[in-house]
Amino acid sequence: MADKPERRNISFRVLGRLSVGVDGTEVPLPRSPVLQGLLGVLVLAEGEALRIDRLTRLVWGDRAEVTSRESVHVAVSRLRKWLERLGDDTLSIDYDDGYRLRFPVTAFDLHRFRELVARADRLRDPHQRGDALVAALELCRGPVLAGLERLNRAEILVRSVEDDIRQAGLDLAATALDTDGHDAAIAPVAKLADEHPFDEPLHAALMELLAASGRPAQALDVHRRLRDRLRRELDVEPSDQVQQTRLRVLAWDRPAAAAEPGARPPTPVPAELPPDIPDFVGRAEEAALLVDVLVRPSGGRVRTVPVAAVAGMGGVGKTALAVHVAHLLAGAFPDGQLYVDLHGDGGAPTHPADVLDRFLYSLGISGTGLPATLDERTALFRSRVADRRVLIVLDNAADEAQVRPLLPGTPNAAVLITSRNRLTGLEGAVPLDLRVFTHEQSVDLLALVVGEERVAAEPDVAAEIARLCGYVPLAVRIAAGRLVGRPYWALSHLAEMLRDEKSRLDELALGDLAVRTSFGMSYRQLPAETRRAFRMTGLLDAPDFALWTVAALLDVPPPEARPHLETLIDAQLVAMAGVDATGELRYRMHDLVRLYARELAAEDTRRQRTAALARALGAWLWLAERAADRVPGPAYAAMHGGAARWPPPPRVAARLLRDPMAWFAAELPALVASVYQACDLRLDELAWDLAASLEKYCDIRGIYDDWRHMHERALRFCRAARNARGEAVLTRGLLEVNTWASQEKDGPAMVRMRESAERLLQMFTKLGDPRGRADALILITWGLVAQGAEEEALATARRALRVAESAGYPGGQARAHHLMAVAYGERRADLALPCLERALAIADQLGNPRLRATIVQFLGAAHALTGDIATGERMLTESIAMARDMDDRYLETFSLVYLAKLFAATGDGRARETAELALSHSHAGNFRHHLADALAVLGELHLAAGEIPAAVARLERSVEVWRGRGWVPFLVRTLRTLADARAAAGEEEAAREARAEADALERRDSRPN
Repeated sequence: MADKPERRNISFRVLGRLSVGVDGTEVPLPRSPVLQGLLGVLVLAEGEALRIDRLTRLVWGDRAEVTSRESVHVAVSRLRKWLERLGDDTLSIDYDDGYRLRFPVTAFDLHRFRELVARADRLRDPHQRGDALVAALELCRGPVLAGLERLNRAEILVRSVEDDIRQAGLDLAATALDTDGHDAAIAPVAKLADEHPFDEPLHAALMELLAASGRPAQALDVHRRLRDRLRRELDVEPSDQVQQTRLRVLAWDRPAAAAEPGARPPTPVPAELPPDIPDFVGRAEEAALLVDVLVRPSGGRVRTVPVAAVAGMGGVGKTALAVHVAHLLAGAFPDGQLYVDLHGDGGAPTHPADVLDRFLYSLGISGTGLPATLDERTALFRSRVADRRVLIVLDNAADEAQVRPLLPGTPNAAVLITSRNRLTGLEGAVPLDLRVFTHEQSVDLLALVVGEERVAAEPDVAAEIARLCGYVPLAVRIAAGRLVGRPYWALSHLAEMLRDEKSRLDELALGDLAVRTSFGMSYRQLPAETRRAFRMTGLLDAPDFALWTVAALLDVPPPEARPHLETLIDAQLVAMAGVDATGELRYRMHDLVRLYARELAAEDTRRQRTAALARALGAWLWLAERAADRVPGPAYAAMHGGAARWPPPPRVAARLLRDPMAWFAAELPALVASVYQACDLRLDELAWDLAASLEKYCDIRGIYDDWRHMHERALRFCRAARNARGEAVLTRGLLEVNTWASQEKDGPAMVRMRESAERLLQMFTKLGDPRGRADALILITWGLVAQGAEEEALATARRALRVAESAGYPGGQARAHHLMAVAYGERRADLALPCLERALAIADQLGNPRLRATIVQFLGAAHALTGDIATGERMLTESIAMARDMDDRYLETFSLVYLAKLFAATGDGRARETAELALSHSHAGNFRHHLADALAVLGELHLAAGEIPAAVARLERSVEVWRGRGWVPFLVRTLRTLADARAAAGEEEAAREARAEADALERRDSRPN
């Protein structure tokens, strides 16, 4: 028996250059950079399976699009062989919907780093916390997987580790400033600042540490080098945070001035506003509102401080608007303008006491003049600005508690606040919710930055770029900046890059501006469970959703999901979309926010993501099948599959399904999107069942395109998945929509219907489903009737009746009786009447109003054809009323056509207007059968009235449609009428051709081959 390989001590290091150690000795890496990258990212994934497309983007970088799946498989095979040479059976690369590397994570520098950071978070003693963070950062020998040139560093797998390291550096700096550990923190923070040359918060932290340790000159040198680098590389000035840090360093470095006895220094006039936006565009209405709020006289007897609070999602332009308005108002506040970034969108909001420290310094108070407590500083600040015309801009506020101590006490001053949260608890503040740009504003901004000529040269592409940016001002500005920096690019080049959802957020980054970073600031403030709710909600393809959907995603009752949703709304990561027809609040995610959430969802396993989506789709399915049971529609057998359902709580379900038609109306876009998403997730049982549950609603509302496309997509997937039942049910639904409400593109519709129904019969026979067989036989009967094969149609309808009776299927029995009546046709209407009476009785037992309305309209037509005009008119009128009650335009149109025929036969003057209404409905709803029939009726009316050209035009169009329908008896009759119209027009040759075609069709054997 062969010995097992000896267990070796394997270690991996990714915090810096990739290295592999065996028994304490570093071993040479594979020579191939691709294998090095592959090994690095598999190690970095810590056992998570990486799908091939993601591996390609991570390892091959800019060559991902031209790298085949076979190349990935070959590279993995070569890497397996290299790992085998390490001689440790704990190492393996497995495949489970992606490649994963199994290895002992304890021998992994990133694992140790995270342990130390977690330990630091738990420690209360700041000195011990600082020591743990220093030890963690000592493990970092450089950027993650340094030296791998093609590595996609923007991908969340890499970026999340870089962000953790960066955050540890910032936490170390903050801890060191609270203790005497400045010197120990300087080296690791300086190293991180070198690795991130444009990271201003890191450089500001380094400046603070250097100044606190008595090295202000070095701190100022850090500022100078950063400023020069930003100007040279990005053509921007340092941020307000860096500038404020520089001011504090200068204060530390400034020698105390000799005070003259009795001298009173003048009160400074602060002018702290950032520069106005040079390419500010749009927002005229919002700016006018803010100006009005901030300078208007206070109403009422009590004058209050004017306060305006602008809220909005990250990147929507809150700061740009506030700064622009502040510059507009600068002249109205001659005693100064104070500005501060409160960092409420980050992980460490600025404490009000620190803000007041800075404000009081700007107003001439510093050193020993500063009180120790927050309350005392607030009181001094309010005294200092009393009776002064000062504008205070509080940017990026976290919440009301952060802002309240910064508000002045007298109405001479005014306050303009921006926040990602709605500060609804701030008394007296006038709120302004800032939305994304309009389409026009987005294109205007693009043209202003890029230039009118480039936008005018590709106007459609410019519009597409604006749309792909989600009309978010920050995203549009970044896109414009990229185009400015690349004058040789066509706009279409950038649009092509933005079309790829997987890399769109990567493309929307320029210098220190990044849409992803903006969203990340909001995300990082969320509690852990709310973060999960955000990630899971972002997975939905539905354009909007209700609270119960989020509850299903999280697998919790709706009351437990509501706080997470409310928090996401406050953080501007989810928006209100209105109230639906059931009274439910609906929510939505902005497209770019959704992309960001899906990137973050990589933090969850594929199984967790799929399970969450399956629950949400299962909730839609549970509700859809119950709503469908209560929707009046064709009496097809209801068929469902074995997909898992997620039933909402009974009270919620009862409220939602109180009006099933209203529920379908509210959820239709989400349901259609869910069918497609179920296909993408390879959940075939969910896909076909959801699609089938929508048939009755789509039928009664005439939503034929969604019905058709949804079924076609799910049908292709079921065939690929070999889901025979799903294939059969979807084929049955497609037969309905493709026969009665579609253009004739592939031959006569009724011929196609019969051929497809024959195959459907085979499917249900193979499945052993008698109800499905009955439905298929009924569809075959329709095809036979259309071909004029009346006797065979009768035989098939009777066969369908026997099958339905043996299966205990009343809906099938009613349809079979109905089809026997149709097979008897207009010539044998007396025989059709008893069949329709039996069908009506079953419809009444079933309580199906749509089936009843269908039978009533056929009864009305049959009575009229047998000479019982009064009963016929009464029943057709009744069926029209029933159809209108259900808002079923298809049923209404059929009854209108036969009512017009009845009026025409009796010389009633209402015939033409009734036929015109039927024609109008047919055009609007694309009802091909009714269209041909209404045209034929109008043609006959025109002919009788001597309006020969109009008669010929209507009848020719009717013949054209009947040919496409493949309905031979109606085609023959209309051809004979057309021949009469042609003869009346003096076109004898055309008349003979029409009669000859009618005779040939009538003589032709209409029985199937």
